[in-house]
Amino acid sequence: MRVALAMVVSAFIGVASASADQVGEVGVDWFGNDIVVDAITDPKVEGVTCHVSYFERGVVDRLQKGNWFEDPSDSAISCRQTGPIRIGDIEMGEGGEEVFKQGISLIWKKQVVNRIYDKKNDTLIYLSHSRQVQDGSAKMAISTVPLFGSDVTWVNGKPK
Repeated sequence: MRVALAMVVSAFIGVASASADQVGEVGVDWFGNDIVVDAITDPKVEGVTCHVSYFERGVVDRLQKGNWFEDPSDSAISCRQTGPIRIGDIEMGEGGEEVFKQGISLIWKKQVVNRIYDKKNDTLIYLSHSRQVQDGSAKMAISTVPLFGSDVTWVNGKPK
């Protein structure tokens, strides 16, 4: 079901910025609902891996609740250094940069991960949230990767 739904959704929304590799799937009830765990690598920051978990509704749950084309906005994220950190040309503004997105509805709703660089604290911040055309969700999760004391290579030099 997940693969078929992902193919339909990706046909409508295009390709995500970074790729996600499913590393876990835990069944939570008899209706086929699952919690999925994906590993996401930041395409512009080598050596950082984020693990994002989200709820994926099963077919029985979709039929019972009548909302066939949408998964909940809930997600969790944890990011860690998993190798030598090498930072490419990243956005430095307060809005950061979208590093990953995937559809969680047939067309409009997306699960997104943004990276923000906190220059004052020398920290990468990863924010997982959903984006919708209207009725945006306040459900979000955050994880940080402190760079202080780490051997970090900045491709374009460390920002001043």
